[in-house]
Amino acid sequence: MNTFSLDDTIAAIATPLGEGGVGIVKISGPEAASILRRLFAPAAGATDGLEPRRLAFGHIRDPQTGDVVDEVLATHMPGPHSYT
Repeated sequence: MNTFSLDDTIAAIATPLGEGGVGIVKISGPEAASILRRLFAPAAGATDGLEPRRLAFGHIRDPQTGDVVDEVLATHMPGPHSYT
């Protein structure tokens, strides 16, 4: 049996099943900002996505190849001012 701690970093799909214009993945926990820094590449002129509670447009990139995976909006919601 796996046990989880409130100190874990977690990720989950946050959009309903089906087709949509924007998919949302929520990541929360102590390593969330570090993971965002490795995966998110802000578009020219956009913020880095780490300014709390501000959306930033950019791309998710494969950390091993640098290939663009998708266009995204990213935001950092540091605790304790977020649900998770």
